[in-house]
Amino acid sequence: MGFLSAQDEEAVKKEFERLGGSVKLTVFASELGPESNAQTVRLMQEVAALSDKLSVSVLNPHIDRERAQAYAIDASPAVVVEGDRDYGIRFLGIPAGYEFSNLIDSIIAVSNGEASLSADTKAALADLPEAVTIKVFSTPT
Repeated sequence: MGFLSAQDEEAVKKEFERLGGSVKLTVFASELGPESNAQTVRLMQEVAALSDKLSVSVLNPHIDRERAQAYAIDASPAVVVEGDRDYGIRFLGIPAGYEFSNLIDSIIAVSNGEASLSADTKAALADLPEAVTIKVFSTPT
């Protein structure tokens, strides 16, 4: 049994009509890790199957250390969402539940190469004196 119901799949397919370019989902997961590793791989495969613009690559962070370091991945499961370039979007843990809609939004934004920010917000961000790393942590509890 999959993670997504038929109704969920149809809703995601409708959202994916907004996809521009292709998106690669790189999953770092270890068979020796928690069950969430295998669940994350399966979920990303289900999501990628909903559009021909999506692909999935599964890497073991212990074997593919150089790639994990290049993506700054130090825990698993982890998902890298990248389009024409790497925007630094990472999901640590399985992006299910409340995080699933963020995953879909991230895929769409990356495919179009642009975040859906207002012109005022983009102007304010352009005025920042140096690069900023934003980390968002969430939990259902």
